[in-house]
Amino acid sequence: MTERTFSIIKPDATRRNLTGAINAVIEAAGLRIVAQRRVHLTEAQAKKFYEVHAERPFYGELVAQMTAEPVVVQVLEGENAVAKYREVMGATNPANADEGTIRKQFALSIGENSVHGSDSLENAKIEIEQFFTEDQIVG
Repeated sequence: MTERTFSIIKPDATRRNLTGAINAVIEAAGLRIVAQRRVHLTEAQAKKFYEVHAERPFYGELVAQMTAEPVVVQVLEGENAVAKYREVMGATNPANADEGTIRKQFALSIGENSVHGSDSLENAKIEIEQFFTEDQIVG
């Protein structure tokens, strides 16, 4: 089934000019980038996006990290896009990520793990709507 998922190329990756390299891995996996833009998240945007983690000890650090430098927000489309992109990203801890995954290739640490991807279709819809309107997504 064709699905859409949401992706963020995080500041640790944009700072190192890895957007194109990461997009190449995404596209090689059979996912299409149907919307993309570079943004500098405000503190309010980052807090809203990561509000699920608000009670966690790393929340403040996460918000600070995500607002420090620009990110690239994207909508990806393809067969089983949510599961496929999570597979392509690799484990949160790059030491545990499979060879060839984005995090194995590019992540610096658990915290600076280069990419975010939606964990469910429901969250993908919510996350996409925070950054894109339907007319900005061209399939």
